[in-house]
Amino acid sequence: MLRQTSQLLPALLSRREDAACLEVLDLGPARPETVAYFAGSRCRLHIADLFAELPLAWEQEAPDYAAELAALLPLAPASRLDVVLFWDLFNYLPVEAIQALQAVLRPHLNPGSRAHAFGVHKRSAPENTHHFGILAGDTLALSPRPAAIAGYAPLSQARLQACLSDFRFERSVLLGDGRLELLLLPA
Repeated sequence: MLRQTSQLLPALLSRREDAACLEVLDLGPARPETVAYFAGSRCRLHIADLFAELPLAWEQEAPDYAAELAALLPLAPASRLDVVLFWDLFNYLPVEAIQALQAVLRPHLNPGSRAHAFGVHKRSAPENTHHFGILAGDTLALSPRPAAIAGYAPLSQARLQACLSDFRFERSVLLGDGRLELLLLPA
């Protein structure tokens, strides 16, 4: 397991101690580091591994991404998310699926919601080959993916920002390998 220091995790997780019960949606695979990190606090951790669904098998001429994504997310109607962990999911989704995912999440966001994602500064950035987990308030755990994920087609920073209608870039950090670490807030 590799470790990666994050400048944005502290801001993402700052409400952890203050919240009566933090509600977190992790859109990656269940990682023991993330489960252990949140186990020490009052937290409702929802895990929906959308990476396991990639490439999107339901691609058709006119796919109903919103219906398919809603069926994959374990959220009760009353769920109000404090933190959403997108990881690098946006690098594998077409624009229409990113927009549909936002539509599915929209009723579950609140004004204080925060999200974390990885994008790319330029589309030529190499594909990430790791799953992410939270090891500490400022440290990510990176574990090798068992296999490459088909469909890597990252959007440029400007294009991703334009298609995220429900989120705005609060902060971004350019990493040495050309990836961007993103802190997102509701738009």
